[in-house]
Amino acid sequence: MALAMSLRIEAEPNAFALAPAETALVIIDMQRDFLEAGGFGEALGNDVSLLNAAVPPCQAVLAAARAAGMLVIHTREGHRPDLSDCPPAKWERGPPGKRIGDAGPMGRILVRGEPGHEIIPALAPLPGEVVLDKPGKGAFCATDLDLILRNRGIKALLVCGVTTEVCVNTTVREANDRGFRCLVIADACASYFPAFHAAALEMVKAQGGIFGWVAPARAVLAALPP
Repeated sequence: MALAMSLRIEAEPNAFALAPAETALVIIDMQRDFLEAGGFGEALGNDVSLLNAAVPPCQAVLAAARAAGMLVIHTREGHRPDLSDCPPAKWERGPPGKRIGDAGPMGRILVRGEPGHEIIPALAPLPGEVVLDKPGKGAFCATDLDLILRNRGIKALLVCGVTTEVCVNTTVREANDRGFRCLVIADACASYFPAFHAAALEMVKAQGGIFGWVAPARAVLAALPP
């Protein structure tokens, strides 16, 4: 099938073609509880500086996507205050006192409306940009993301955020199965575990791009209109 493409990003395993009007930037879960010092992620013993390394590339790509008139979608992982959308199997995996809904350093853990659930100020959504609350790891699970993308005629996704091996990777796999072409922006993603980050990127681009493409932010910026 012929695709109307106008731009080309140097990527692995090969170049990624896109038309800005048919492309969305999806920024996954850049939330205070995951990235900020004193948040839930740090309370679990994680080094949040590893995640913060992805913030400047995310900022640069976000600014370029906005300038190009692309659809921008921000996601947040979290649950209803009554936890009615939180499966018991997910809740039970947390250590006692640090489970979803428990009091954390920035409010109740992974609960919508709490301070820690919000997107970090450096990547704050603009009025009119989509902010998608998701109860699971993948952004398509129990959300209207697929409907939003298809209503806007979106065919390709630029994906960044945290963590690479969990919510980013899951979202890309879901998108691939739904027929969307995905490019993961390598340095605009991050993990608390660098080895997991590297492995997750390899999984995306392996076997000729089994789930999608991978490129650094500089390659995306070089392709988008100045």
